[in-house]
Amino acid sequence: MSIEYRWADNSDYAELGEVMYDAARNGRSLYTEKQRAAWVSSPRIGAEWDARLSTQDIAVATSGTLIVGFMSLAEQGYLDFAYLRPQHQGTGIFRSLFKMIYGLAVEQRQVRIWTHASLMAHPAFKAIGFEMLKAESIMLDDQEMDRFLMELKIVR
Repeated sequence: MSIEYRWADNSDYAELGEVMYDAARNGRSLYTEKQRAAWVSSPRIGAEWDARLSTQDIAVATSGTLIVGFMSLAEQGYLDFAYLRPQHQGTGIFRSLFKMIYGLAVEQRQVRIWTHASLMAHPAFKAIGFEMLKAESIMLDDQEMDRFLMELKIVR
């Protein structure tokens, strides 16, 4: 499997919504099916999705013409999205995408990268050096979702 990495542009946005849906709904999960449906009911698409992504830098991993994963950096060092298609989880793609994000954060002179990690993403973030600041529970529709506020201080 040959994986290539690049920065996304707006022509990728619809496929990024599909990757997010595939990861959240079809991958291994510690969330119930009702929680997953509340989190991502369908692939994200449209003006609101495009507007949100247009303000972020997005690293993508591709296999052939298919996007198999992505990670994004928003304002103030916030890592907003980190999703891999289920069959590509555990292959090192997460680390490679994060290398791109970390390099960009250093260029931007960010002092930290922070995120809200899901139950499934928490171990991956911990493995690359993120520290948990606090456990949180949020409501999505009528479902309570546990997650973790995590950060990685940037070393110069």
